[in-house]
Amino acid sequence: MKMKNKLTCKTGLKKNIIKKEVFDREIALCQMLSKENKGKCGWGKCRDCGVIPLLYKLYKGKLLEKPAEIKKAKSKIIKT
Repeated sequence: MKMKNKLTCKTGLKKNIIKKEVFDREIALCQMLSKENKGKCGWGKCRDCGVIPLLYKLYKGKLLEKPAEIKKAKSKIIKT
């Protein structure tokens, strides 16, 4: 099946793709693992991780692409 339009990161960008409960649980998990493991988990180092930007995209419908906005979002959530 061919797509008519070029696929981009903003294609079909919508809020609430995941429920608030899922967003909150996953954010809490990031916070807990980062604290327990000094800034890392089984997926790697928190400073390099894409989980928080992905969660923002899926729940808030906001695409974080610029390094400064990603860093700001992560610093609100993970205190390392």
